[in-house]
Amino acid sequence: MQQPLKHIIHKNTFWLSADRCMYWEEEKTLILADLHFGKTGHFRKSGIAIPQAVYKEDLQRLVNLIQHFQPKELIVVGDLFHSKANKELELFQKWRNDLASIKLQLVKGNHDILDEVWYQRAGIEVYQQELFIKDFSFVHDIKGSGIPSSHSKLYTFSGHIHPAIQLIGPGKQSFRFPCFYFTRKFAVLPAFSRFTGTHLIDPKKGEKVYAIADGKLIPVS
Repeated sequence: MQQPLKHIIHKNTFWLSADRCMYWEEEKTLILADLHFGKTGHFRKSGIAIPQAVYKEDLQRLVNLIQHFQPKELIVVGDLFHSKANKELELFQKWRNDLASIKLQLVKGNHDILDEVWYQRAGIEVYQQELFIKDFSFVHDIKGSGIPSSHSKLYTFSGHIHPAIQLIGPGKQSFRFPCFYFTRKFAVLPAFSRFTGTHLIDPKKGEKVYAIADGKLIPVS
């Protein structure tokens, strides 16, 4: 796996990982979006044979990232879970018990519909719409957040759309890759789960995009 790439925002250092997350150096915090834990179990309950190995792989990637970055906190900008409780979330609860010393903050996404008691039992601090830390805010859906103008000086991190960029190869073949997307005012993180769809973005001049391909981050101009 490629070493993380440095990205500076408001004089803070964020390390971008090709494993679809970002480490905030000053706050010792790992930032992720759209993990959708329990999604494969949800599909199996509906009769669609998605192997549980997909979920276990995502969970193991998260364990590896925690071992690498040694964060004190995790911030998830929505859709930590996918639906109501199932057996896969029991595995998450065991994982959470093993890493109870790490603070876990969740800005609720549209798929985070578990009972409040479940979040409390898992040691998850839940924010209904937005979380503020220093010069930054965290929301799930930047387009639907309704952020007031009084927050205009804050830089916002979001998820929800599972951003992707389309690149054209030398033979004019088209490739679609998940990506980090940075504008002047906000960033959209890639979906952590690999078992998700993507939404093509249309970056403007001056915006920065890092495509994720074959375990590497590729700056896109």
